[in-house]
Amino acid sequence: MTADVALAHDYATQRGGAERVALLLARAFPSAPLYTTLYDPAATFPEFAELDVRTGPLDRVGYLRRHHHYALPFLAPAVGVQRVDADVLLASSTGWAHGYRGARRTVVYCHAPARWLYQRERYLSGEEGARAADKVRRAVAGGTLGVLGPSLRAWDRRAANHADRYLANSTVTARAVRAAYGIEAEVVPPPPALLPDDGASRPVDGVAPGFLLCVARLLPYKNVDAVIGAVRELGDRRLVVVGDGPDRARLEGLARAAGTVPASGGGATGNPDGAGEPRVRLLGRVDDASLRWLYASSGALVAASYEDYGLSPLEAGAFGAPAVVLRDGGYLDTVADGVTGTFFDQPDPVEIARAIEEAARTAWDDQALADHVARFGTGRFLDRIRTIVEHERHDG
Repeated sequence: MTADVALAHDYATQRGGAERVALLLARAFPSAPLYTTLYDPAATFPEFAELDVRTGPLDRVGYLRRHHHYALPFLAPAVGVQRVDADVLLASSTGWAHGYRGARRTVVYCHAPARWLYQRERYLSGEEGARAADKVRRAVAGGTLGVLGPSLRAWDRRAANHADRYLANSTVTARAVRAAYGIEAEVVPPPPALLPDDGASRPVDGVAPGFLLCVARLLPYKNVDAVIGAVRELGDRRLVVVGDGPDRARLEGLARAAGTVPASGGGATGNPDGAGEPRVRLLGRVDDASLRWLYASSGALVAASYEDYGLSPLEAGAFGAPAVVLRDGGYLDTVADGVTGTFFDQPDPVEIARAIEEAARTAWDDQALADHVARFGTGRFLDRIRTIVEHERHDG
């Protein structure tokens, strides 16, 4: 039986902003099946288990579910053989889901054109101290891209130009879509995924309020090391890092070297309750209840990486916390300078420390923060997505 609307997502094997948006699209169309290449329930958000997830042949290989980077040579053909039976396909894509075929009309919600094809150095970035397994992954991916890059780019452009309508999550992504495909995409920014009233809040043991918060996958280009360096520059500040990834071992070494907060110090606002705590604490992945508490209890969010969409400052703002962020990329869409946050111009510890001090001196207006976040509300996002899909169903 043909579905009115079907959804697609590259792979459900991790917890990130793209996966949260895929779940939002499922809220817009609750009866729609979700097509994907790989699905690892233990590694992604539990809400995917509530959906009609339809995986392709690659999903039979357990190793690829756990290590989707190694599936790179196989993803395009896997998408090609998995046919979608629907009137309209709504694809949440960072490089593969826009290639599904079979639906009468296709709407692509693009988080970014494929980084491994158009931002290869960033995708393969690493550090001298990376683990052997991660060096192998990058070597395999680099070799694969060297051989298959031209054919994959050709496939990618055909897939993009097959779409009937293209949407982008930010102005940065819209420019990238134009550069890669010559397509003008409408910007439909996603809402903050985590809100105060959407669920429980649970304190994190051993963490006193007033810390700086960094929420990021632990990859070299996220520049978490620069944020740790800024905290060491300041001396009496505490930093809590949420996220996991291949750069964790190196960052843990930097965290240990940062030591503890002196008795005269405190948190992001000089809170003495933080005295004696580790100056930098890496929590790894946390559940949503813990993350809500962390946002609400932080003095400020700090983010130092170039992002296609600046989601975390919106989440922090929803909980009343300002953001200290890199003046670049998607943060220019989601942070209002002096109203909801403070910018720094380079991912340099000294510059980040200066911006943190500026934020600490600023009297932030809670209502201004709330009003700004409301412009990116869930209701607005879902209404616009439904309107676009309905137009394609009936008038496309």
